[in-house]
Amino acid sequence: MSKTFVSVGVTILDIVGYPITSIPAGEQTEVIQKIHLCAAGTAAAPAVIASRLGMDSTLVGAIADDDVGFLLRHKLEKEGVDVSLLELRSDLPTAATMLPINPDGGRPNWHMPGAFLLMEVQEAARQRIVNADHVHWGGIGLLFNLDGATGAGILEQARANGAVTTGDLISPGDQTPDAVRALAPHLDYFMPSIDEALEISGQATVEAAAEFFMVQGAGGCLVKCGGEGAYLATRSGLSVRIPAVRGVEVVDTSGCGDAFCAGFQVGLANGMVPEQAAHFASATAAQVATAVGSDGGVSDYSRTLQIMESGEMLAGAGE
Repeated sequence: MSKTFVSVGVTILDIVGYPITSIPAGEQTEVIQKIHLCAAGTAAAPAVIASRLGMDSTLVGAIADDDVGFLLRHKLEKEGVDVSLLELRSDLPTAATMLPINPDGGRPNWHMPGAFLLMEVQEAARQRIVNADHVHWGGIGLLFNLDGATGAGILEQARANGAVTTGDLISPGDQTPDAVRALAPHLDYFMPSIDEALEISGQATVEAAAEFFMVQGAGGCLVKCGGEGAYLATRSGLSVRIPAVRGVEVVDTSGCGDAFCAGFQVGLANGMVPEQAAHFASATAAQVATAVGSDGGVSDYSRTLQIMESGEMLAGAGE
């Protein structure tokens, strides 16, 4: 039986266009190669990738009873993600983002905030989280009802029951450092991007930032450094740089960090030690960069393992 993965937090529908080189003037039309809809955000995207890589994946997030929510639920169900515990809210719309991806893979965007900001965890969802094998908390600092004692209590119980817990964030604000401080003691691994890590910690290097978060209580810190790979440190003394996969032809970098988080948990679930799991995470993220959307490129566990072991993209990978 596959291990259970529950992803909690930011739930967004992405509308991605590629390639976008300019905004047409007036009412002119510009023909592009692709428009793609996908489940995205620091909780929904990892839930999709974990499902593709063979885990029993559940999303605990929030949507509204609107067209965007309908499409988002459909996309998640199509990917094999359990959406039975998605909260349906009436006070905010389903969050959505429009991303005009430029030819070099850059991703400026327009974002409409939505229901996940005020999501709450009801008892059925709490029981699913605290009894999972692997829990990812996606959106520290933007889950306003869960960023303090409530979220900390859920994660504490999940860890006490044996779950591996990871946490990520997006768009840090003034409230984020307090949220990180509350949740870090209940995370086995905190997984920010390098820009987020340096901004929140106020440190000058990735090593110092990782140490900062471990002093706050995180068991380890895995900092995502984009094209430079990643940095993994643990309170047990591990300190290692994880190189990026070679030979990646970048199409769209949206969702690479989310895929990295999912890949790390999948690696651990399959018996890898943390350093190996971080290499597997890098192979997962590399595939996402080769196609449009946060769900692009990733096929299955076997293919990802081959990329991890070779350290470079394989012919046909990401197509």
